[in-house]
Amino acid sequence: FQTNDQLTPEFVGTFPNNKIPAIIDPQGPGGKPLALFESAAILIYLAEKSGSPLLPADPAARYETLQWLMFQMGGVGPMFGQTHHFLRYAPEPVPYAIERYRTETARLYGVLNRRLGEADFLAGEYSVADIATYPWVARHEWHDIRLADYPNVARWYAAIGARPAVQRGMAVPA
Repeated sequence: FQTNDQLTPEFVGTFPNNKIPAIIDPQGPGGKPLALFESAAILIYLAEKSGSPLLPADPAARYETLQWLMFQMGGVGPMFGQTHHFLRYAPEPVPYAIERYRTETARLYGVLNRRLGEADFLAGEYSVADIATYPWVARHEWHDIRLADYPNVARWYAAIGARPAVQRGMAVPA
């Protein structure tokens, strides 16, 4: 992205949203390459392909996981992203936008905190929902959020951050 490769005709032709994450599995369904964009689609695909418990086979547990994954996709990602933009990158302060997105971000942290007071992880067990949500919460300082105000989120954040695979993933790019 530092060289704008996502703007090349080849990238846009394969990934029409010209953003990451994006993958090509050369051994997709039927042994044919499969190109995917959007983090939730990629997480679901990889969990299903590998048979991972990160997306449970049991229907009730599966829909619980998908529900929290969609919560990240429809709420956490877009709202936290707007908070990032208006607090860090907007060329000038926009008080209405700052207030709106700060308020919604705090509300979403509250939803997470209540849920994580009932379960160790968003869907009960560690899942694709946690994987998708964690990187956004890792930017809590960018949201002007003190995790101490959300103790269940803080516990969850620390537990996930202690996982070696998460540590490796969060180190990329360096």
